[in-house]
Amino acid sequence: MQKRVFLLEDDLQLNDTIRQFLEHQGYEVIVAYDALEAKDKLYEKSVDLILLDIKVPFQNGIDLLAELRSEGNQTPAIFITSLHSVEDVTRGFDAGCDDYIRKPFALKELQVRIESHLKRQFDTHDTIVDLGEGILFDTKEYKLIKDGTPLALKNKEAKLLALFLTRMGEVLDYETIFGVLWDYEEEPSGASLRTYIYTLRNHLGKQRIETVKNIGYRFAK
Repeated sequence: MQKRVFLLEDDLQLNDTIRQFLEHQGYEVIVAYDALEAKDKLYEKSVDLILLDIKVPFQNGIDLLAELRSEGNQTPAIFITSLHSVEDVTRGFDAGCDDYIRKPFALKELQVRIESHLKRQFDTHDTIVDLGEGILFDTKEYKLIKDGTPLALKNKEAKLLALFLTRMGEVLDYETIFGVLWDYEEEPSGASLRTYIYTLRNHLGKQRIETVKNIGYRFAK
């Protein structure tokens, strides 16, 4: 099924460049040039991912996303902006963004980030994943349940399991895992990742998560 991307960018040339590029990659793209137009179109149509410039007319992108999140819209969102300060990045993540890309950027990099976030999404009808042996994972609540009893997972452990389930059978390198588990302003930790893997193996069985030497991990199907 064709994925639908929403783009809010008030620079006409950049808007058109991104739209044409994404359409060439097979996406349906809905565009807006200011915050008011963005609100109207986002209320009218459901999308799979939102791209937001921050400095746009009528309302900045950060406040717009915070408003969308407060109304229950949890669609993955990536800010595309010329703002560079740590404070701006922090405000963006506090508002609910999932990623951040600074201008100028390569279109290929934008494509990689979009694909990464879309791969993390589960089918909305399959909120419970059966992992066998009486173990279930709730993809909405990020809860692991064994024989009806919830198992304690830290936030990053749950995010790691969710990532594995979207990419079952694939080798995930350390860079990919770090990019999902650690936010922009956080320093990734190999030691912490090994601890998360150890915890998940204890719950699911050592054979479910394979170590791929010097590369990363693979979740067995």
